[in-house]
Order: sequence, then structure tokens, then C-alpha cells
Amino acid sequence: MKKINFLLAVAMLTVMFSGCGSSGKIDETPTRGNIKISVDESYTLVLDSQVSTFEAIYTYAVIRASYKNEVDCFKDLLNDSVRLIVANRQLTPAEDQNLRGQQIYPRTTKIAYDALTFIINKENADSTLQYEQIAAIFTGKITSWSAINKNSKLGDLSVVFDNNKSGNPRYIKEKFKMNRVFPSNCYAVNSNEEVINYVEKNKGAIGIISVNWISDTQDSISHKFLKRIKIAGVSHEGYSEGPYLKPYQGYIADGSYPFIREVYVINREYFSGLGSGFAQFIAGEKGQRIFLKSGLVPATMPIRLVEIKK
Repeated sequence: MKKINFLLAVAMLTVMFSGCGSSGKIDETPTRGNIKISVDESYTLVLDSQVSTFEAIYTYAVIRASYKNEVDCFKDLLNDSVRLIVANRQLTPAEDQNLRGQQIYPRTTKIAYDALTFIINKENADSTLQYEQIAAIFTGKITSWSAINKNSKLGDLSVVFDNNKSGNPRYIKEKFKMNRVFPSNCYAVNSNEEVINYVEKNKGAIGIISVNWISDTQDSISHKFLKRIKIAGVSHEGYSEGPYLKPYQGYIADGSYPFIREVYVINREYFSGLGSGFAQFIAGEKGQRIFLKSGLVPATMPIRLVEIKK
């Protein structure tokens, strides 16, 4: 009987340490393992490329990416559901203190620059928006296209976001220092792709999405979306006559496009595991080239701007 109990104890210990090496350490390295990460849905296309490239190089690595709204990404990180997230804001002081109170010291790395993009229906002739007009739309002062162009026949203007809990409406509120709810002509769907679908079907709509959904012309999905809608040009604050800029990489890189934001990877690992390896990869040369190809601007790799004169 004592022998049986001893064997059962050994079996239980074997199960408990099946995920560990012979020394009791976690059997994971920066290039080997199996982890979950949460990613802001705005970056679905580019992070799919990052994950598939990383896994192709490091064949013993498995990264299961879940694409979610911003609020849920940070919930996952704070609740220890994932060790790593990709989002377009940093931890708040309260969130950072929450983790440090658990003896977790998060590492935040800027990995790219993104741009908020205003998309309109293909049949909308008003393809430019002044900065002040955009502000007036979100404060409810402009609700029809005739307020933008007196000759417009489009009627009521509507705005559609990807999700109520995404980083896009939060960014707009911070940009225009809004302490109020959005007007009743602002709506939310469930994804950037649904925003594109909505704008394609509604002539009076303005959609708000991340530029990487429509900026990689070599990607079949991005190219297909770009054929279905138009990108509005926007002016700088205080410029009623333009110039009207679209979120091209050059204008993002030199800071002249007025709706730029930063993209971060936030890692809560307490050891050098697969999350750390993936964070290093997307901040490194190969990962930064993937961001460049996707239409974002790399944050850790210098780029060269070339002016082409017609």
C-alpha cells in the first residue's frame, strides 16, 4: 500500500512539472513555446503577417492571437489572461500601478506609427474635410453634408466606428478634448471590416478605421477594400483652404498628417519567454519591415523619404 501511494505521488509530481525542464524551470524560450496574445482589432492584417513570419522562422513557436477591442485587450493583460498585447495606447498610471502591485513590471515598446483614416462612399463628391469640420461633426455642430458643401445632395451625415470600446473613439475624444458622449448620428459596428461595408452601402457615411486596413496594395484583402471606398483628405487645424492630406506613409513619417497615433507592444512576462521573443522580433528589423509594407511607419527602424516630382 505504501508503495502504491509513493507511485501515485510520483505520478502527480510528474504531471505538475510536465511543462517544466529537469531543473523545474519553465520549458519555454524566446523562440520556443505556445502562448496567447491579445491584439487591437485595428491591427489584424499586419499582426497576422507578423505571427506567420515569426512562426515560419521559429518552427517550435506557436502564437495564438486574439483580435479584440482595446478595452478587452487591456482587461486580458491586467487579469493575466495573456502576457502580451498590441494596442495604440500605453498603460494608464492606475493600470501600471495595478501590475506593479502584483510584482509584475511591464515593458512597453513603441513599434509603429499609425494614422486614423476617414473613409467615404465612392459616390461622395466631397472628398476633403477641414480639421474644424471634423471637430464640429463629433461635437454635433455639423449633421448634414450641406453644412460642408452647400451644393451637396447627400442629406444627413453619419459616422461609424469599429467598436464602442475600441481605441478609435477614445482617440477622437482625446484629440478634441471631448468630455461628452458622441452625437446621435455616430454609430459603432463590430470591426474595421464592418466599417468599410457600412460606408460602401451608405452614401452619407464617414467611416473611421486604421490606415493599415487599406494601405497595403500588395495584400489582396487590403487592395479589395481600397477599391470599395474612398479616402478623404484632411487639412491641418486652422487651414480652411488646405492642403488636404491623406494618410500616406510620408505624411505619417514627417508628422504632417493631423491624425497620427503610436502603436505599442506591452509585455508582462517576468522571464525571457516567447512573449519577449515575439516583442523583440516585431521591434527588430524583420518585424519593422512588415510594418513598413503594411502602410504603417516603423518606430525603431529609420526610413528614407524620397520626393518624386512630376
